[in-house]
Amino acid sequence: MIKRTLYFGSPCMIHKKDMQLLVEFPINEEKASSAIPIEDIGLVVLDNQQIMISNALIMALNENNAAILACDPSHLPYGLMLPMFSHHTFTEKLYYQLEASVPLKKNLWQQTVVSKVENQALLLSKVNVKTEKMEFYARQVKSGDPENVEGRAAAYYWDNIFGEHSFIRHRYGEPPNNLI
Repeated sequence: MIKRTLYFGSPCMIHKKDMQLLVEFPINEEKASSAIPIEDIGLVVLDNQQIMISNALIMALNENNAAILACDPSHLPYGLMLPMFSHHTFTEKLYYQLEASVPLKKNLWQQTVVSKVENQALLLSKVNVKTEKMEFYARQVKSGDPENVEGRAAAYYWDNIFGEHSFIRHRYGEPPNNLI
């Protein structure tokens, strides 16, 4: 079964109750609380500085081999919590990933870049931007992306996704420049 990824981007309280992850929104009473079976969770992303999480929930997530990813105020990954004494399959998967051959890693990177460029093209088409260039880029990606097609596609994507807003990558700049 595919595990679920839960993203929390609003202030909330999350805790464990009856082997369920319970989400409550004390600030925004319009949002209803909800419960998710802990056994169905693979990753929890905490992307707000006002999230409170109980230790009981952390322990239950660790017992079920779920990862917890905390983000900083710029919405970038800051810390990752993984269970220390996980099932042997986790260690085995990690070992295989570390021992993967260079050609396999390059092929997987090629697949990742192609998917990324195709998804960017799909989003551009939804905002009525021509995507022929992005489709061309997706076909040009080689194993390991030695020609940095990803970078060229990203430049085209960011130049077009914000329309009249000028985009210059600047982590601490004014929006939209700080959003990546």
